[in-house]
Amino acid sequence: MNEGIRVTHDGGDRFEIAIRQHVLRVDQPVGDGGEDTAPTPTELFVASLASCVAFYARRYLVRHGLATDEFSVTAEFNLVARPARVREINLRVHIPEEVPYERHGALLAIASHCTVHNSLEQPPQVSIQVAASPSLA
Repeated sequence: MNEGIRVTHDGGDRFEIAIRQHVLRVDQPVGDGGEDTAPTPTELFVASLASCVAFYARRYLVRHGLATDEFSVTAEFNLVARPARVREINLRVHIPEEVPYERHGALLAIASHCTVHNSLEQPPQVSIQVAASPSLA
């Protein structure tokens, strides 16, 4: 199993996420009690999907010698309260106009099979356990 992610409290509603040698942060908007110093965990979740789709789509364009200038992926999402979750995610892959229309279907097929999207389509088993931490005193 791949380890290497550790989330530690950083005050208020802020958390620091250590992934290998990288550090990310999450917080909550001011209106939800946070300080809005970083994206929310839910925003990172959606961003993870969008960036995975972008990675696969860009690789497709490069592999086929197609333009990648001004390439991007945008994401919008909706939440529902019970249970609290992301109800809908809409992604849009923005490609240069010179990419032939005949390539759009294959590009979409490749982008739709990124690892994060596959994990949403076939959800992983998630286990959450409580582990006692040694006293910091």
